[in-house]
Amino acid sequence: MDYPEFKGKTAIATGAASGMALLFLQKMAEHGANVVLTDVNAEAVEAAAEAIRQKGGNAVGVKVDVRKYDEIENSVRIAMEKFGRIDYLMNSAGGCSLRVCKQTGGFLNATPESIEWGVDVNLKGAVLFTRAVLGKMFDQKYGVIINMGSIDGVSGGACLDYTASKCGMIGLSKGIANYGAEHGVRSVCVSPGPVLTRASMAGMRTLLGRAAEPEEVVNLILYICSDKGAFITGCNYMIDGGRSCAAARF
Repeated sequence: MDYPEFKGKTAIATGAASGMALLFLQKMAEHGANVVLTDVNAEAVEAAAEAIRQKGGNAVGVKVDVRKYDEIENSVRIAMEKFGRIDYLMNSAGGCSLRVCKQTGGFLNATPESIEWGVDVNLKGAVLFTRAVLGKMFDQKYGVIINMGSIDGVSGGACLDYTASKCGMIGLSKGIANYGAEHGVRSVCVSPGPVLTRASMAGMRTLLGRAAEPEEVVNLILYICSDKGAFITGCNYMIDGGRSCAAARF
């Protein structure tokens, strides 16, 4: 699908050195958007931005720890200085703290530090990044904020800080939609089930018998951001192959 309306616009995403955030910005760049990649891994995010530039895109990579508001503000400043506007924000940084922080024994044995990491990166970082870009979007009377949720935020999961944070992303999206409507700002939460960004996801069962390809999720996000999705705001899109409605079968 072609999206000429993205040409000259600017998209920024967190956790963009890899995964769906990187794919989202790669696709945005292919459609003519300027893109700002942010990630805690400085070397990886710059390499990803350079790869986009090598293909003719306008891309900047910035090291950002979403727990640190000064680093968030710096990336927004760079985006504004280089491109003059921010039209799309994808809050994507995060992950299950039990896996990322290498916790064993389940949530009951997780350290407070790992739990704090989970809430801070998965939810607080999205709130802080929204705070940093929202005024720019209000000024230009246009913006779309995509918050990445998860099936765990709807059906529940054993990594409790992750589940709570992803449920919070749904609420954050609804709040932004209400707060931003009169300023031309929309917000949607996109909640995937298993996605093949990691090989282990292939083992999670769905009604359709497979995990999603990352491009399937990103295609939905592009549609929501586009003029074709201009009447979509304040909702949570499940893209999970039916897993959330099939608990009794599994």
